[in-house]
Amino acid sequence: MSMQARTVTMRGKPLKLMGAELKAGDRAPDYEAIGNDLAAVRLASFGGKVCVVLTVPSLDTRVCDMEIRKFNEEIAKLGGDAVGLTVSMDLPFAQKRWCGAAGVQRVITVSDHRDASFGKAYGVLLEGLRLLARAVFVVDRDGIIRYVEVVRELGDQPDYEAALEAVRKLL
Repeated sequence: MSMQARTVTMRGKPLKLMGAELKAGDRAPDYEAIGNDLAAVRLASFGGKVCVVLTVPSLDTRVCDMEIRKFNEEIAKLGGDAVGLTVSMDLPFAQKRWCGAAGVQRVITVSDHRDASFGKAYGVLLEGLRLLARAVFVVDRDGIIRYVEVVRELGDQPDYEAALEAVRKLL
């Protein structure tokens, strides 16, 4: 895992990513985040499933809203062996409200607001902003990362088809 300075941009302005860079083939770090019910959620809880782990700056932004709705729709088509997890710094209460309003049921939202441990472990914590970069990690049934996309401009959407193709190959 590389510890060199990595950046993404927000409206063209560079922002430094904190934490180690993860690549396809790396073991996915386990983490503890907070679910909408305030219970601990860990990646290990989804063992045996293919996990699409999405990180977003905030569910309450237009691009994040569109992204999670799209993945919710697409993951529903893949059957029960695929699960979607969205990690953001949004509070669990806000995530629960957003999911209810958006009708999102197939993508589970979890909060990293407590200690940013997910953001640091996955290398997507934005220095100085306490937000997460937009990224997609596809993790196989054995906990190995098989696909990674860190979207270079926060306002851009991820490559949906590439991520979903990576999931389909694992199902």
